Amino acid sequence: MLKRTFLAVSAAALLSAPLALPASAETVAQEAAEHPRIAKAIHELEDAIKYMEAAPHDFGGHKAKAIADSRAAVTQLRLALKYRIKQEKK
Repeated sequence: MLKRTFLAVSAAALLSAPLALPASAETVAQEAAEHPRIAKAIHELEDAIKYMEAAPHDFGGHKAKAIADSRAAVTQLRLALKYRIKQEKK
């Protein structure tokens, strides 16, 4: 139960950051709680991005592309949750 609450709270924070959603934080948290794998994927990808950005090496020339693709994935996952929020309002 504590893990689910933590997930909902952290998901609300990370989902509302770069893409401002038209929904309240409560709605974002509810949607993230309903799709915990998506919320976790966003968190893990953001962690990986920070790790790669701080890494002193370029991962065999793949660092920049990996960071860009990871950011694109985070954007798409946020848009997927945003879509779900819009569907719930109908």
